[in-house]
Amino acid sequence: MLDLGRLRALHAVAVHGSVGAAAAALGFSPSAVSQQIAKLERETRTTLLERRGRGVRLTDEAHQLAATAEQLLAIVEEAEVRLEERRGLPSGRLSIGCFASAARGLMPRVLAELATRHPALDARLTEVDPHISVELVERGVIDLAVAHDWDIAPMPVPPGVEHAVIGDDLCDVLVPRDHPMAARASVRREELADERWITQPPGSVCHDWLMRTLRATGYEPRIVHQAEENHTQVALVAAGLGIALVPRLGRGTLPPEVTPIRLDPMPTRRLHALWRTGAARRPAITETVRTLRELWPEVSAPI
Repeated sequence: MLDLGRLRALHAVAVHGSVGAAAAALGFSPSAVSQQIAKLERETRTTLLERRGRGVRLTDEAHQLAATAEQLLAIVEEAEVRLEERRGLPSGRLSIGCFASAARGLMPRVLAELATRHPALDARLTEVDPHISVELVERGVIDLAVAHDWDIAPMPVPPGVEHAVIGDDLCDVLVPRDHPMAARASVRREELADERWITQPPGSVCHDWLMRTLRATGYEPRIVHQAEENHTQVALVAAGLGIALVPRLGRGTLPPEVTPIRLDPMPTRRLHALWRTGAARRPAITETVRTLRELWPEVSAPI
């Protein structure tokens, strides 16, 4: 009899590409995941992981077993949904993937509210990039994702995944306080052609939006600094090293050296909750989505 927990560990490595990433997603240590897979190798008398440099690769047999594990996990999920549905109360473990600024600005309130209202619900948060969170939901690695898209770049939702809008997050241009435009209430995109930009690295949703939007005005943005964290971008602006487009969610209080300016038209990114269609009846899902939408107005007030 194959152990489901060990199959889950193998499936996570197959999805995330490494033992370390799988451990982070599952909430375990890398050594615990390695031990689970080692026991699975002994049970199956099959080599599942092979060393490759500093990492590992799955063998052909491991890929086949991981695919079977995905099917088994889906069956277990359906059983759990039916049981929770019969009880009518949110309960059990709920894994949530969320991008950084929402993990900072929204999820602490949501998780605390869920813990108070539903003590039988074990909600667990993992910070993940919005580019991959939808795929993680689709593949059953996480139960619920909080992701975002932009007004000019809607997020594709694959078959078998449902979603609900949480709310719209507004964005401002942040400039140093001694910038020539700092005293203005708003600025148009065409006026920023000669600016030095601070943004996230290529491949991120925010970086891609900035490049597409500014190129549409007829000029190539001059990117001088790249930082993943919004707080780092704010610090670089405060040092007078450029300007940045930063969403309000999770931004916190700006230092006195930084001035926000309205960009006309104002960019918005829309937050979504996503879950698998098969889990739509689960009270833990419906209650978490309801709580996300209920608390959104409190955390999205203009700064």
